[in-house]
Amino acid sequence: MRVTLAVTAWLVSLVSSSPYSASTLPDIDNEDFIKDCVQIHNKFRSGVNPTASDMLYMTWDPGLAQVAKAWARNCQFAHNGRLKPPHKLHPNFTSLGENLWTGSLVIFSVSAAITDWYNEVQDYDFQTRKCGKVCGHYTQVVWADSYKVGCAVQFCPRVSGFEGFQGLAHFICNYGPAGNYPTWPYKKGSTCSACPSNDKCLDNLCANPQRDKVTRYYSVVFPDWPIYPRNRHLSLFLVISPPIILLTVIIIILVKYKYPHLVPFH
Repeated sequence: MRVTLAVTAWLVSLVSSSPYSASTLPDIDNEDFIKDCVQIHNKFRSGVNPTASDMLYMTWDPGLAQVAKAWARNCQFAHNGRLKPPHKLHPNFTSLGENLWTGSLVIFSVSAAITDWYNEVQDYDFQTRKCGKVCGHYTQVVWADSYKVGCAVQFCPRVSGFEGFQGLAHFICNYGPAGNYPTWPYKKGSTCSACPSNDKCLDNLCANPQRDKVTRYYSVVFPDWPIYPRNRHLSLFLVISPPIILLTVIIIILVKYKYPHLVPFH
């Protein structure tokens, strides 16, 4: 499977121009990179089928991003052997989860990489928990209890496990707490019906500012809309109301133009 993906990536690189170069791949403090990593994970988590009753909203963790960056520099298509006890790479999590993606700079994007992981759902049977091929990336992306993520992308002249290919983007995400132990990745049921106490439902996900340690969230449906946890409904109203007002004004102008003699009743 790795060889097939690598060959595909390499063929694409021969006929396309890359949006990235070795020097322009985003670092772990790049705001757009962080937002993409978080939003794309939450987009897939919010839309699982069957629906999840206990799926936590995922937010960024700089410590996890540092772990991902340090391991990505090794340019190995292999999991970090220090993610589980007795090692402890993060102050808040005993064990960390990890997903890896390697491909040409031409086809790399946060969206493409995470989508590749999620697409393993095609080989996963939720009822039986059986996997036809590789499903561990998918199950980690949608692991309900994993609520923190940190990612990094590294330019690698070569990556072990992808011998014969050069000039690759090596993308890693680490998760806390780790998923992929022997059980279902999430509980099936009505969205948010099994959220922890004091959580609020945001885009089918369980959100809690104290646990998440964030001051605002971003809508999965409208990625650039900040949602402040203390008053999400007001935030949504303030974001939605300007286009509604503008549309109303346009309709009024059009009606007056088409029916200039129309006078309202008194």
